[in-house]
Order: sequence, then C-alpha cells, then structure tokens
Amino acid sequence: MRRILFTGLLCCSAWLSAEPLTLSRIVSEPSLAGSQPSKPALSPDGQRVTWLAPREDDLDRYDLWQYQLGSGQRTRLVDSTLFEEGELSEEEKARRERQRIYGKGLLEYQWDTQGKALLFPIGGDIWLYRLESGKPQQLTRTEAFETDARFSPKGNYVSFIRQQNLVVIDLRTGQEQSLTVDGKGPLKNGMSEFVAQEEMDRMSGYWWSPDESAIAFLQVDESPVEQVIRNEIFADGIKLTEQRYPYAGRDNASVRVGVVSLDGGAIQWLPGARDNGGYLPRVNWNADGSAVTWQWQSRDQQTLQLWQWRKASQRRSLLLTETSRSWVNLSDDLHFLSTQPGFIWSSERSGFRHLYLMDEQGNLVRQLTEGNWAVDAVEAIDEAGGWVYFSGRRDTPLERHLYRVPLSGGEVQRLSQRAGFHQPVFSDDGSVYLDHFSSTRQPPQLSLHQADGKAIGWIAENAIEGDHPLVRYWSDWTQPQYGTLKADNGMTLHYRLFKPKTRPGQRYPVVVRVYGGPHAQTVRDSWSRHDYFTQYLVQQGFAVFQLDNRGSAARGLAFESEIYQRLGKVEVADQVAGAEYLTSLPWVDPDRIGIYGHSYGGYMTLMSLFTAPESFAAGVSGAPVTDWSLYDTHYTERYLAHPASNAEGYRLSSVFPYVDKLKGQLFVYHGMADDNVLYQNSTKLYKSLQDAGKLYESKDYPGSKHSMRGKTVQLHLMATIEDFLKRRL
Repeated sequence: MRRILFTGLLCCSAWLSAEPLTLSRIVSEPSLAGSQPSKPALSPDGQRVTWLAPREDDLDRYDLWQYQLGSGQRTRLVDSTLFEEGELSEEEKARRERQRIYGKGLLEYQWDTQGKALLFPIGGDIWLYRLESGKPQQLTRTEAFETDARFSPKGNYVSFIRQQNLVVIDLRTGQEQSLTVDGKGPLKNGMSEFVAQEEMDRMSGYWWSPDESAIAFLQVDESPVEQVIRNEIFADGIKLTEQRYPYAGRDNASVRVGVVSLDGGAIQWLPGARDNGGYLPRVNWNADGSAVTWQWQSRDQQTLQLWQWRKASQRRSLLLTETSRSWVNLSDDLHFLSTQPGFIWSSERSGFRHLYLMDEQGNLVRQLTEGNWAVDAVEAIDEAGGWVYFSGRRDTPLERHLYRVPLSGGEVQRLSQRAGFHQPVFSDDGSVYLDHFSSTRQPPQLSLHQADGKAIGWIAENAIEGDHPLVRYWSDWTQPQYGTLKADNGMTLHYRLFKPKTRPGQRYPVVVRVYGGPHAQTVRDSWSRHDYFTQYLVQQGFAVFQLDNRGSAARGLAFESEIYQRLGKVEVADQVAGAEYLTSLPWVDPDRIGIYGHSYGGYMTLMSLFTAPESFAAGVSGAPVTDWSLYDTHYTERYLAHPASNAEGYRLSSVFPYVDKLKGQLFVYHGMADDNVLYQNSTKLYKSLQDAGKLYESKDYPGSKHSMRGKTVQLHLMATIEDFLKRRL
C-alpha cells in the first residue's frame, strides 16, 4: 500500500518522555487523533475522494478536501469562507442535533451524478459549486429557510423543503417550482416527523424516482400530537418552546405517502399507504421507477410489512411480513436489482440479521448468509460480477469487517484484514471502496481498495509517528484488556478493562463507564472520542471498566430482547456481575467502585445505585431518563410496549420506586435546553430525592442540549466529574 500522508520517522525521545493528558487538551484539540476524515465519499466520476476536515485556524469550521486519484495530490477542494453563512432556523437546529451535526462552514455536501458539481446547504440557503468555475452559486436567497437539499438522480434538478413544502429548481432553466403548497402549521410535506428523525434514522421525507419524472413524499399531520410548552433555560432568560412531543402512550403524527409528478397534475395518494395507527419508517422506488414501496410498522413494532404500488396497474400488493414476539428492528437493507427481477432483504427471522434474495413478488429465492452472527448492513451490490458486499460480525462481535457473498449462493468471503472496525464506502459502480478504519491501537484511517479488498493506497494513513499529535502521549496510552463473563442465564457478556499503572500491595478505584441501552455497543475494538476521557481517568489513577450487558447491540435478537417489557433489571444484574468480577481482582478496592453514564447510561447509573447499592459506592448520571412515560412513543413502546398494556412494567422501569434505597454518593448533570431527554426528567428526580431526604450533587447547564456540546461546557463538565470521582472514590 503506497503511503501518501503523514510520512516521517518516529522520534524515540518522545516515547520516553510522554506528556500527561490534560482536560483542556482533550476538549480544545479535537485533532488529538490526527487526520480524521469526516463523511468520506468517492466522486461519481471516480476521480476524487472527498471528506470534511476542520481548518487549522478554526477547528470548529470545516472545509471540503480532496485526494485526486490520478495525481495523488491532497488539496482543499472547497473553502468554506467563500460562502455567506446565515442563521439556522429552530427546526434545522433541532434536525442537526438529531443528526449529530456540529460546527460551522461546510457540514453537509452532495455530488451531482457526473462528479462535476457539489451542493451545499449553508445557513438556510442552498449553494451550487461547479468544479470548472471554482466559484459558488447561490441557488436560493430568501428569508425562508431551505433544508434537506439534494440533486435529482440525473442531476437536472435540485430539490428542497421550504416552509413545509416540497420545491424543485430546474438547473437548466433556473426556474423554481413548488410541488406542494398546503404545508403550514401542523401539516408538513416531504419532511420527517420527530420520532422518524430521533428513533428511525430517517431524516428525510421525500424520494426521487430514478427517471426524475416524479417524487414520492410523506405528508405529516402533527395535529394529533400533544402540543406542550417546554422551557429551555438559558443564562440570560427562559425560552418557552412549543413542541409537539409524542409521549409514550399518546398519539403520534398521522402520515401518508403521495406521488407528485414534475409535469403537473394532482398529487396521487397511494392506496393504503398510511400509518393506520402505526408507522411508515421507509419508502423506496424500485430500480426502474415502475413501483413505489413502503414499509409499515405496527404501533407495537412486532409486525413489519413491505408493500408495493405499481404505476402501471395502479394497485398495491403485500410483498412480505416480518413478525417478532418482542420487536422487529428496522434497517436500510432493501435493495432492488436492476438486471433481474427481485430484491435483497435483511431479516432477523433466524434470530440474527441475515441477507435474503427475494423474487419480485416477495417470495424467498435463497438465503445468502446464515449463522449465529449478525450482518450489520448491505454495503454494495455488483450484479454484473454477481456479488453482494456487506459489513458484519462473523468473526467476532467486537470487530466489524467487510465481506462478500455470491448472489447465486455460496461461501462468505472476508475482504478486510486488520483487526478492528471497518466502515466501507463504495463507488457507484461498486468497483472500488474507501475503508474508514480504526481500532483501539489506531485512530481513524482512510484507504482506497479494489472491490476484492486489494489495497490501492492511503488517503489518510494517520500513523502515530513524526509530528502526529498523539506521539507525545502514546507511551502512556493504555490498551484495554478484553474478556468475557457469564450472565445469570448463561449468556456471554463481553467486557474491557483499562488498567492504571499499579504498585504491589495497593488497591485502586474503578469507574464503570456504562451506556447499557439497546442499539449501542461500547465494548468493541474501535477508536472513540469518548476514550480520551477514559485515558485521562486512567492517568489519574482510576481503572475504567466497560461491559455490554444484555440488551446491547451486535449480539442477536435474543440477547437484545432480554430487556423486553422491563428496563433496568437484567442490565443492572449484568453490571453487578461486572462489579463482582472487579472485586475479585487483588488490585481493586471493592469499596471504591463507581459508575458513570450519559443518557441511557445516566439512567443505568441511577438504577444501579438505587437497586444495587451494595455494588456501587458512587455514580455520575448524565441527562438521565427517570420516568419512561416522559420519553417518546417509538423508542419507549418498542421495549416497554404501550403503557395501557404494561403499566406495571413502566412503574418498575422508572427510577422512583427505588429512590429511598440510595446509599452511595450521587452526582447528576443535565442540559437545561435538552429536547431529547427532557430536563423535566431531572427536576422530577431532584424533587423525589429531596422528599426522601437523600443528599446528592447536581450541575445543570443553561442552554445545553442533550449532547452537551461546546468547549467551555465540556471542559467544565469533565472537570466537575473528575472532582466528584476523586472526592467520592
């Protein structure tokens, strides 16, 4: 593999005189891990690899960079300072919070189909950047806020949402056309509802047909959703925000699917394509644009149906149904084939997510993958070569690898080689792919490969040598020890332990860093920004322990669904098993084991301190859910069912029946403008603790959202957590 970036010799003296990490270094230097490509992509013409990277003079501002495959040059492709940057709308701020998009400058981009132009949404307007001219062209200049902009499949149009309506611009004529006009108030066209953004990984509400003749879109009517007035508390005042928030057990938005043609005419509302008391999580066109499909999910999420409407017959048909005794997880693994009738589909019907080839009526042709391991996602399909490329966990749940399997059936081949976490991005024709790779020993790298896995060259090697920012700290960087424990039902639990430098005869405190919730995995061989604080705690003399309890991801549906209809029980039991293991280690002080987590991890901290007070001496609970009736429908009811059918499960899953059992030291923090886990969760907890006469510590952050972003907030929060852990452990 040809080295392109970060060449140089390692200075041995740097290894012998490592500097200690500081909180200010962690917070103010996001480049601590070196070159970290963000949103890497291959241009459609196959000539460039592009990614977003922060500027040296402003680490919060991002430019678009390129690596040209022909010349091997790495240069800035688009400078963010060329664009005027307006103020974001409140809706867009919330959307970006749910997308976890932060910073300034160029934060999103899209290539046209020819690889000759780029589209940038900036500050509520849309900009076109043609590579030939090297100058940005502002496509919209209105007081209204335009969002969710994209090129049409052939690059002749740009579509976007303005004032809750779907609009297109013909790039050949410059003419603008509003495809819907009735969006206002609670009625939204082409947009995704709150639970779709927050819980279904669907940030958009419209989809182009392959021939550019029409757009399928969702019309969302939020009027059934309870409108609440939520306080967002800032340093200089309180902002009253009206929000339609679908609390568990309450009404959801009403959603239906329509198709609108660009040549005019009435909107065609597809027969039966409504939520009907459930959800519409996915909409797709087939390969030739002759049919629209939608997935319907029942309110209890135990049934998922794939429906199809064909333009020629104007009729709908049911292609397939998935069912589960707990819940059916969503995926994006529906891929229609273009050279033969049928599609690729993934399902957990065997207990693990695997790939299936279906005919055009939805009948099974053959199962492509099988075994007691999980497919993560379909990455590409090469119909000409007869391959399906996918990422998964066949070798170990702690690593993510790229594999391929013949469309005709046969043996699975592993293409990625190095142990760690591989996130491939394929070219449109499937001939090459980018490998976004990391491990606990290697911060993120980006390399280019042929489809069969053969390396072509580095895009960003990011080797820890020379002037890499980690060199000065690397000799004190602690690698975790991995291992397994058994849950009380015999299931295998994976853990990792970061051990400080110990002295014979001394015992050390341990911080259990926990998330514990579904659809997440903390014990894996990958680089994470969260591990910077872990490394800092280890250098301060703490051991840090992580265990993926039952309910977490990448282990199959049976492992995940152990939490069904009762949260905070088996998860805590598994964390207690982890604490018991820690007490067996001769260098661990059994009286100084603490627990720390954010969001679901904050909830786990509370449940662990309240229901297993003998196992944990102290805990840090960040932005916790305390009462699941205060959280949204789609997430909460997936795991706890409807409150009307599982009232006792909701009661026992909240923290309040156990508050009086608190014995250890508790510290709670929360953002006072959190629109995900509402601040009310913590105020309700504070009152309950006070009523029970329980002492606790708290820090609440004016203006902060759920992710607690911002250098000053992060620095203060980490310093406060460190102070608490040192005092209490």
